[in-house]
Amino acid sequence: MKKIRRIGILTSGGDCAGLNAVLRAVVLRAVYGYGWEVIGIRQGTAGLMARPVAAEVLDPAEFTGLLLRTGGTILGTTNKGDPFAYPMPDGTLRDRSAEVIEGYRALDLDALIGIGGDGSLAILRRLAVQGDINFVGIPKTIDNDLGHTEVSIGYATAVKVATDALDHLQPTAASHSRVMVLEVMGRDAGHIAINAGIAGGADVILIPEIPYRIAHVAAKIERLKHEGRNFALVVVAEAVKTEDGEPVTRIQAGGHVTYGGIGHYIGARIAEETGAETRITVLGHLQRGGMPTPRDRLMASVFGVHAVDLIARGAFDRMVAWSGRQVIDVPLTDAVAGYRAVDPDGPLVRTARGLGICLGDA
Repeated sequence: MKKIRRIGILTSGGDCAGLNAVLRAVVLRAVYGYGWEVIGIRQGTAGLMARPVAAEVLDPAEFTGLLLRTGGTILGTTNKGDPFAYPMPDGTLRDRSAEVIEGYRALDLDALIGIGGDGSLAILRRLAVQGDINFVGIPKTIDNDLGHTEVSIGYATAVKVATDALDHLQPTAASHSRVMVLEVMGRDAGHIAINAGIAGGADVILIPEIPYRIAHVAAKIERLKHEGRNFALVVVAEAVKTEDGEPVTRIQAGGHVTYGGIGHYIGARIAEETGAETRITVLGHLQRGGMPTPRDRLMASVFGVHAVDLIARGAFDRMVAWSGRQVIDVPLTDAVAGYRAVDPDGPLVRTARGLGICLGDA
């Protein structure tokens, strides 16, 4: 294997807390552990398409403990613009993958670390195969739906933000005798909703993995009234559909479609069925930003060090993962193919039911 001298790193897909902690771990391990140079690539694959390439040498002296506490990513990122079908100003799609690979070659890199979710890692792996790039992936997604790893960067912080929101909503709900509906992120999985809902004392948790009926939700709220409770907390994942099975989405600039609005739908339906005064809070990107939790900082550090060690061993086309209280690595093909939704029969759902939380199906 060619001797490693210089490696690159980029963040891709949506931002989240803990990304800078990964960058710090990679830089410190690569520079102090192996004497390598680390090049930070700006704005993900977009930086590799720029001419000149948008990149810079990362100085370990700047990667202090302060960076552990900083949200977002100092390199910037992008969650649109697939290089294999890149949207052009005239509305056409162009394959710009060769430009990305040329950008990588221009940096004279010996290996690349990419931090991303399933979509980003799948694209980066395809680029690596096409360009014969030595690639290692690190999982990050607040949805925590990547297969073959129990933990992804950003998830722990997102759950804390959602739990904190419930802690803040409960007193005002009780003060005004209201039903508070909290919409949380979760592209296609309800991990944030079920975890934060249990931890935050929610009365109703709606996730995309379990079909629901508003009649069941209304019945739960009515039971709480009969028990003397004057408020209720409802958590709903953004990917939950209407009762008719329709996703609630918005069209963003450039035609990009995102989830958003199911909380308002649920709140209106609860008001119709129960006559309760409802208020809706949509957390949105609050779950992505802010100071990462100790858990996210720790996992970021573990993943970053292990990714560098994989490069040193010549172990490429792998993704760093966490399983059974150990850091491991798995084939990238398995990682991006393995989707992990909430198990409707799993321990968290059983716990929620055991606590009397309504999941909308009974």
